[in-house]
Amino acid sequence: MGSRWGPQGRAGRRRMPFLLLLSLFCPALSEPIRYTIPEELARGSLVGNLAKDLGLSVPDLPTRNLRVSTEKKFFTVNTENGDLLVSDRIDREQICGKKSTCVLEFEMVAEKPLNFFHITVVIQDVNDNPPTFSRNITELEISELTLTGATFALESAQDSDVGLNSLQHYYLSPDPHFSLIQKENLDGSRYPELVVKAPLDREEQSCHHLVLTAVDGGEPARSCTTQIRVVVADANDNPPVFAQDMYRVSVQENLPVGSSVLRVMATDLDEGINAEITYAFINIGKEVRQLFKLDSKTGELTTGRGLDFEERESYTIGVEAKDGGHHTAHCKIQIDILDENDNAPEITLDSESKHIQEDAELGTVVALIKTHDRDSGLNGETLCQLHGNFPFKIVQDTKNTYKLVTDGALDREQTPEYNITITATDRGKPPLSSKRSVTFNVADVNDNAPVFFQASYMVPVAENNPPGASIAQVSASDPDLGPNGQVYYSIVASDLEPRALSSYVSVSAQSGVVFAQRAFDHEQLRAFELTLQARDQGSPALSANVSLRVLVGDRNDNAPRVLYPTLGPDGSALFDTVPRAAQPGYLVTKVVAVDADSGHNAWLSYHVLQASEPGLFSLGLRTGEVRTARALSDRDAARQRLLVAVRDGGQPPLSATATLHLVFADSLQEALPDLRDISAPSDPQAELQFYLVVALALISVLFLLAVILAVALSLRRASSSTRWSCFQTSAVCSKTAPEVLPNYCEGTLPYSYNLCAASHSSKTEFKFLNINPEHAPPQDLLCNEASWFESTSNDNPKMTSESVNLQQQAPPNTDWRFSQAQRPGTSGSQNGDETGTWPNNQFDTEMLQAMILASASEAADGSSTLGGGAGTMGLSARYGPQFTLQHVPDYRQNVYIPGSNATLTNAAGKRDGKAPAGGNGNKKKSGKKEKK
Repeated sequence: MGSRWGPQGRAGRRRMPFLLLLSLFCPALSEPIRYTIPEELARGSLVGNLAKDLGLSVPDLPTRNLRVSTEKKFFTVNTENGDLLVSDRIDREQICGKKSTCVLEFEMVAEKPLNFFHITVVIQDVNDNPPTFSRNITELEISELTLTGATFALESAQDSDVGLNSLQHYYLSPDPHFSLIQKENLDGSRYPELVVKAPLDREEQSCHHLVLTAVDGGEPARSCTTQIRVVVADANDNPPVFAQDMYRVSVQENLPVGSSVLRVMATDLDEGINAEITYAFINIGKEVRQLFKLDSKTGELTTGRGLDFEERESYTIGVEAKDGGHHTAHCKIQIDILDENDNAPEITLDSESKHIQEDAELGTVVALIKTHDRDSGLNGETLCQLHGNFPFKIVQDTKNTYKLVTDGALDREQTPEYNITITATDRGKPPLSSKRSVTFNVADVNDNAPVFFQASYMVPVAENNPPGASIAQVSASDPDLGPNGQVYYSIVASDLEPRALSSYVSVSAQSGVVFAQRAFDHEQLRAFELTLQARDQGSPALSANVSLRVLVGDRNDNAPRVLYPTLGPDGSALFDTVPRAAQPGYLVTKVVAVDADSGHNAWLSYHVLQASEPGLFSLGLRTGEVRTARALSDRDAARQRLLVAVRDGGQPPLSATATLHLVFADSLQEALPDLRDISAPSDPQAELQFYLVVALALISVLFLLAVILAVALSLRRASSSTRWSCFQTSAVCSKTAPEVLPNYCEGTLPYSYNLCAASHSSKTEFKFLNINPEHAPPQDLLCNEASWFESTSNDNPKMTSESVNLQQQAPPNTDWRFSQAQRPGTSGSQNGDETGTWPNNQFDTEMLQAMILASASEAADGSSTLGGGAGTMGLSARYGPQFTLQHVPDYRQNVYIPGSNATLTNAAGKRDGKAPAGGNGNKKKSGKKEKK
């Protein structure tokens, strides 16, 4: 349907294979592709096969995304076969108006690679518009004096078509008085004139009816008619005459509305009404009548609307001058519109994508730019520029098309986005410009490998660590985005065996935390090195390695091991002989021990725990050498035993023991008889277990006895009908007049107790008075029972007590002096008598003395309430009601008096069979009183 090469004909078709081959190597054809189609084609009509003409293969069309780039799309492309189709109504008269040639120019955009293809479609005129007259009836008045051959201009018909389809001929219906001629304007348009070919006689025929027909040159031809009514008037022999037949004027576009364009003038030699001339437009269209206004009296032509050079470049206007006698004259006005730079360039941007790969090569086409300026000449010439420091530049493709290409390396990590402003400027005076901003995002490419924060890692880990504990963490960063920046960690190499690596350590792929899979042993593995890899998820993936050295620190988890002396093959202890003539410093033997630990934990020291003869041998603290400390004597036993402890320097220290058997003999035969009596060494571990079992049994028995005693006391108190107290009700004393009981037993501590109670208070006051033993009465101050009764009534609390029977204590021991060896002393002194009445340990003795004196001091200050009865010595208030002197041995007579060489004791009382004061004797008596 369309012509591929237009007027080039066969010569153009002969060059088609060459151009198709050239299109495969060139980004765009330098010569636009030209099609010729008639107007008013139906939608979907074929214009031409673009794929074939552009040299594109049909299978590649979906990938190339071929599309039309224009403001108003009259055409579309079939992506399946590459046909260029009509997509909208094409009206040549509406698009191009009166232009002789109507051309539609647009660009085709193809992607991958991005490129422009320039298309030109010539629209051929179709005879779709008939000629038309503005009026159906035209009335023309002609004087009867009109000479033969006079002409009268008639209204011309208007035809929107151009070329052969436009108005071509006028035909006049046959008439004996008139004929028709047609003339052409400067723009090629034709207009008719009526010619008088015979004299007119108004008296014969005052009116003539003619038919004017206008015919165009189309096939088939179209025509229209109008009625011409010629009225024959009386004579007016002088018609108006214009000064010029053609007036020419040039005006600037955008002339203000109402501005004067020019003034036409016609003269008439007649006088009076026949000389009055009026002016009017003739043979112009409606659009021109709106653009220009003509004063009918003065003939001045003014603008009625703004002029636009881009709409129309020139106008030809016909003006008629008519006098009062109906004579007319005609002239033409040629108005040329001068272009002004009143239109800024327009920028159209066609871009494949808003994202640019950061590894794009230099010269990569990013966007296609098209500029358009409606002005002409220099005012329509544009220059496209890019302002700013960007890694892009603009390359001109054709007159009004440009390409935006990369001009430098892109780095998303430094500049992730570019906001580019494109400026198009014309060459007018003053120049006009327009701007267009576009934003391009740089798409990430995996061009950055992960980077560790440290060049290498060294991690100390103490041995015996719990399995599964984290021992280190490595971290790497990757500035890329998305999967390109996601870092995963793994172990790629190690100085451990590959099979054993997984049982030692593992690494978290996400966090980089290194976990210990087992407890490390410094003695087996002191250090190992791993190679960790950080790898991103890009394609292809990038990675970085770092070394991690793990130092296994030592802990004191190995006790020293004695290498010498050892047991014999049969389990018997070995021995060393010492010559009897050995001098002091003689090296007897050496204890050899090793420790699997290292450092301070393996620093061994040697100590003597037991020796048969202390001071006979010396032991090197660090060497373990056993040497004689003095010369041997005959009193020394022939067999000596040393128990040596070997301790390391750890915290806490660990130790091992070794037993040395030494025999004083000058020869082995002499030492053998003594060795027969050496028993097998006892196992220290077995002895320790035996002592633990015995201690546990004793504690269990004491606990059972305490429970039985507590139950018995509870039953006894529950069955008692009366309660005893230290004082009767009448014996309550006041603080101002205390009453001191006169007697106390001999052999007790030289102290007396004053108990004061009030009937209105549940509290008691206890005073401790120091009494001179020479003036003290021989009566016991201790009460019979160790209980108080308190009334639980809150309204009227009272305290009652029964009479107190003071019992005589045992007489004092006549033999209460001990020898110096039997007095309590330091822990290194000898023990007391075999009865065990005094503690065997200085710490126990001093603690018991402090306990008794503290209780006595509290009683003297009056700060302690009476928490117990007789036999407690005030201790139950500190240690609880169940703590009485019945439950502990009575050490009151064993108190060492400072400054005296005597120690109180109740040993004599025991030998005489008397109960000590405050003991069970008093309890038996009070039991009899309760029965009474």
